[in-house]
Amino acid sequence: MKKKKQFRWRKYLPLYSMLIPGMLYLFINNYVPMAGIIVAFKKYNYSKGILGSDWNGLKNFVFLFKTKDAFTITRNTVCYNLIFILAGTAAAVAVAVLLSELKAVRMRKLYQTLILLPFLVSIVVVSYIVYGFLSTEFGLINHTLVNAGRDKVSWYSDPTWWPVIIVMVHAWKNIGYNCVLYYAALMGIDASYYEAAEIDGATRWQRIRFITLPAIRSTISIMVLMAIGKIFYSDFGLFYQVPMNSGPLIDVTNTIDTYVYRGLMETNNIGMSAAAGVYQSVVGFLLVVLANWTVRRQDADNALF
Repeated sequence: MKKKKQFRWRKYLPLYSMLIPGMLYLFINNYVPMAGIIVAFKKYNYSKGILGSDWNGLKNFVFLFKTKDAFTITRNTVCYNLIFILAGTAAAVAVAVLLSELKAVRMRKLYQTLILLPFLVSIVVVSYIVYGFLSTEFGLINHTLVNAGRDKVSWYSDPTWWPVIIVMVHAWKNIGYNCVLYYAALMGIDASYYEAAEIDGATRWQRIRFITLPAIRSTISIMVLMAIGKIFYSDFGLFYQVPMNSGPLIDVTNTIDTYVYRGLMETNNIGMSAAAGVYQSVVGFLLVVLANWTVRRQDADNALF
């Protein structure tokens, strides 16, 4: 038995060796920087360096949570990500099912046209439509408001509208990638299920509800669990570069990631920035473990681990 196991291990050695580049990248990029966690517990001094700086205990964390920023960045990060998970998953699954149904009814030419439509052209068209509606000076909505005797709406400088804008931009950015994943899962469904359901008189909606969605439930669960694992992380470009680091929008666009960056670049408070990063990592880890445990209690096959 022992020789058989050794032979099997040697047989798959070339495949295991293919893991080496990825494991090295993961180790260097994700695990080596973890040594810098000690900065969160020190009063960092540039002249003394990381190891030579004085220990500060939990003062950086206390200072972080005493500020109003702690609640704001936590609220924004978690709430935005919850909306992204719910809306993004629903939209991606809907588009994947739509493409699958287009193929099922033999609209192959239309299907191929939708898939092969140049991405750049679609961006230009959608951007033009959005600009046509939301432009402060020339937008259709503001033009209508002025004709009705009301004031124009400053879409891009008014914090009221930025949660909607951020959700729309995030959905437009990620729906394509997520849609491909769900569409690949749909392609693995045995066509005989649909044929049997059609013979039994099931409508198209019934086939989607009782065959398509249950068949990709495990894929949806894994994708949602992976998203929950990053619920305390945010897209830096989306929350910092898209709003152009605008001061009036800080309350609705400030997340943990942008807070850490501003702490480093603007206030030069390395200790508190490191404390925010540790807080982000620990709570994110606990959330993904809790979510996985909840899913495992309902259906162990759909759990991530």
